[in-house]
Amino acid sequence: MLKKIPNILTIGRIIIVPFFVLAFYLPGFYGDLTALILFIIASFTDFLDGMLARMFGVESKLGELLDPIADKIIVATALILLVMDGTIRNYEVIAAIIILTREILISGLREFLAKGKIKLPVSSLAKLKTVLQMVSIGLLLSGDTGNKIINFQDYNAQTIGIILLWLSAALTLYTGYDYMRKGIDHAMSEDNKD
Repeated sequence: MLKKIPNILTIGRIIIVPFFVLAFYLPGFYGDLTALILFIIASFTDFLDGMLARMFGVESKLGELLDPIADKIIVATALILLVMDGTIRNYEVIAAIIILTREILISGLREFLAKGKIKLPVSSLAKLKTVLQMVSIGLLLSGDTGNKIINFQDYNAQTIGIILLWLSAALTLYTGYDYMRKGIDHAMSEDNKD
């Protein structure tokens, strides 16, 4: 049973996505709160499933396949919805594009490296990037409700969320570059063997 828990959490994260989208469209306080809670649950299961898999030594191929997919689905969905409703707008959209582009690039890179049985371990900076990204999206999802709770002079939940989004985009560029450099080095060394 323990072996199945991490995979159940990962699959649950994917199942949450349509409910998260529906909650996003609920108006007012309950809409903000429901979407935020679902996003927090999804973010927490991302942390929990990996921790449990490592703790109990039950890492699986299914989990290895689904975990990064589940992460990207919830983040991409949240960013697209926030851009669509104007929470992320103007030049701020560039930060969202950077984050989404990096996710696509790294997915392709991991697939390429997997053919050579080379793993791309997650760095500490990449973990920090994920935390900043999740916190920023959570703050942006909190909407007017979050602004009423967090409001220090010119800094409300939305402003802090945008600042953290830019910080996570900067880390995204840095970690993405580092991963791409490793992938390109491997590809060139493989080409030189021929």
